[in-house]
Amino acid sequence: MLREREATLEALENLRIAIALTLAVLLLVPVQTSRAAGPPAKPQRIVSLNLCTDQLLVDLVPRQRIAAVSHLAADPTVSAVDAKAAGIPTTRGEAESVLAFDPDLVLAGAFSTPATVSILQRVGRRVVRIGLANDLDAIRRITRTVAEAVGEPERGEALLATMDRRITANPAKIASPLRPTALVYQVNGLSAGRGTLADTLLQLAGLTNRATTIGLGPAGRVDLETLVAHPPDLVILTGPKDEYRTAVAENLRHPALSRVIAQHAGVTVPWRTWLCGTPHIADAVERLAAARARLTTPKAQP
Repeated sequence: MLREREATLEALENLRIAIALTLAVLLLVPVQTSRAAGPPAKPQRIVSLNLCTDQLLVDLVPRQRIAAVSHLAADPTVSAVDAKAAGIPTTRGEAESVLAFDPDLVLAGAFSTPATVSILQRVGRRVVRIGLANDLDAIRRITRTVAEAVGEPERGEALLATMDRRITANPAKIASPLRPTALVYQVNGLSAGRGTLADTLLQLAGLTNRATTIGLGPAGRVDLETLVAHPPDLVILTGPKDEYRTAVAENLRHPALSRVIAQHAGVTVPWRTWLCGTPHIADAVERLAAARARLTTPKAQP
């Protein structure tokens, strides 16, 4: 009798443990409810972990459906939607921080916060990862992917239509067949070679990327000596020369760079307009096209 009682108690204990584990799993997995056929409900508590998905999210979705964006979304030096993102709660991507917002959709970059993304997926949260865009086709694909995920495909198409209209209205393509050379020149001499988003924007604006002919050094850099020896028709800066008061930004304040710009031409195209492959690149293309038009328009004779 004693052995039978112990066996019964052990069986009951195992059953209790099994039930507890089952309940714990059910608490972590969202309940799938049946619903009538039709479009899926739009997510109402969206969290973005990446600056580029921040920009698409803010442009596509009403503010009340955005639970949080990355801490960079309202930074005017890197974000094209800083004013629209101001006041929205932010996250730095820690799993605990994201789960505190109880999101029904999380947007993440291809390489951002992999540990957080892994945890979110393990506990059953919906995560959509977005890759990088280096050309117009990729921008269209990524914009449509995010628009579909947030339930706003029509708004996504409207953003792309506006982008295409602004780019194809580029007056520089009509004004002259000439393609002046241009070089992106950033902090520490960083530039942009073939196959980059910046290279695509230069082509769209009717410019030739000088970095593809003079070659780039380690980490995609152009040293100042090379720039002076092989100056482009147009030097493209990404912000004020005093924006970064660090040693690696001294190249932007060097007198030799100022002489090259004075002898040729320079234009500032804020990094925030083309750091991410989103429809905001139309801003950068328009600035570049206007600079090209100034270079190729014949000057009136005195």
